[in-house]
Amino acid sequence: MKPFERHRQPWTSQEIQKLHLLARKGMGMKAIAKALTRSEESVSARAKIDGVRIAKLR
Repeated sequence: MKPFERHRQPWTSQEIQKLHLLARKGMGMKAIAKALTRSEESVSARAKIDGVRIAKLR
């Protein structure tokens, strides 16, 4: 899949649920972005809108 192939595509309710689930499991930003085929910036923005905290993995 090419980077930004889903650029500016609206989030589906399934993607939002998956974001919440993966964040609760303690996954990092990069892993969540890859799982959702979204950019890290997109995931970060959506998480901020929904008030979801994403683990900072080192």
